[in-house]
Amino acid sequence: MLDSKGFDLWADDYDKSVNLCEESDEYPFAGYKDVLGGIYQIIKSGSGKKILDIGFGTGILSKKLYDEGYCVNGMDFSEKMIEIAAAKMPEAVLYRHDFTKGLPETFKNERFDAIICTYAIHHLSVSQQTALLKELKEHLLPQGKILIGDVAFETMEELDHCREISRDDWDDEEIYPVAEILRTDFPDILFQKVSFCAGILILPAA
Repeated sequence: MLDSKGFDLWADDYDKSVNLCEESDEYPFAGYKDVLGGIYQIIKSGSGKKILDIGFGTGILSKKLYDEGYCVNGMDFSEKMIEIAAAKMPEAVLYRHDFTKGLPETFKNERFDAIICTYAIHHLSVSQQTALLKELKEHLLPQGKILIGDVAFETMEELDHCREISRDDWDDEEIYPVAEILRTDFPDILFQKVSFCAGILILPAA
């Protein structure tokens, strides 16, 4: 896993790297644009405008929402990523914070219509993913949703298959979310498959 300095160094070329991988339909970013587009459509289908983006990177998804009048809040642990995103969204509330430590104090009393986390939660262990989702659920407004877009799977069987066909590129340090495992703690979690290696996890407030 890259540390914050590693992400700082990657920041300038991040969007380009993702696009190249996505266009070639390769793990880990096959379906990347469709994942972001799917999350965007889910948010647009609701009426709320207050968004929290965790690990927003260069702000690809948040910028689109920001331009349409959404109140964007976010956190990322890369100073360079924040710098790039802030230039795109000067009025957004963006903080440098390591989300492996939960939410920063700034957001402790806040509630959101949607909490987004795209291609970031895989840096957490399964127990850390569960703990974070439990914390985030407490910060949803009544009709709110947590939306996780990532290399993700419905079952462990699907994950194992993806690992087999992507053997040369597979990153064993990353822990990809699997819906059937998360349902132990979140029986109402939904999964939308987007590509052979990506999907959207949807966790409603209630």
